[in-house]
Amino acid sequence: MWGGLALLVLSIVLGAMQRKSSAYVSDIVVAIEPLEQGNFLISEEDIPKLLEVRFAQPLTTFPVGEVNIERLERVLEEDPFVKSAEAYVDAQNRVHIEIVQRKPLLRIIDNNDLNYYLDIAGEQMPPSTHYAARVRVVTGNLPPYEAHIISRGDNLLADVFELNELLRRDEFLDALVEQIYVNKRGELILSPKIGQQTILFGRFQNAADKLQRLKDFYREGLAYKGWQAYESFDLRYAGQVVCKKR
Repeated sequence: MWGGLALLVLSIVLGAMQRKSSAYVSDIVVAIEPLEQGNFLISEEDIPKLLEVRFAQPLTTFPVGEVNIERLERVLEEDPFVKSAEAYVDAQNRVHIEIVQRKPLLRIIDNNDLNYYLDIAGEQMPPSTHYAARVRVVTGNLPPYEAHIISRGDNLLADVFELNELLRRDEFLDALVEQIYVNKRGELILSPKIGQQTILFGRFQNAADKLQRLKDFYREGLAYKGWQAYESFDLRYAGQVVCKKR
């Protein structure tokens, strides 16, 4: 008796699994984690379109049993705005997709008019049609981007990325510096958000010391005359900030 009952239950379970496997995907439910300010580089509507292009037909035309979840996740993670993707199928045959976006950190505009972002890992990503990230801008004489150029650490692009990391770690400096320019000599020039001064930073060497001098000067030295009295601040000389008056 018990053996027959077990076979009946097994038959029912296998039948249900077979019916689910042959049933078609009923819907695609997309959830994208927003960036810190609530913005999106990629939209929920983009995801089904992206998958349709890669799989040559809409995902809802596939039986559930033919949906390769791992491949689907890999395809999504190839998108330049996607850091990670997780997918699963629920009891109603809906494919759920959860997206974590890449975070743009720097905007690069070089002398060849190449325009792109670097993310928190130092990897290149294109501008988004949905949102222009409000991050520090770097312009000027920069080497072309290539794979692992930041991790190599022997070039101006890596120097700029590391300088930006130092700025980000300090709330005052992060709020102060709006733009970085690289001149033909490979020297860095900073533009503050407040005032119209030029901050001559020089080469990346001794960056932490230069930034500390700049911070101390803004907090203490400028209290006497105010920033409007000066045209530029020069950090290239050890132990001092050389000011040029207007």
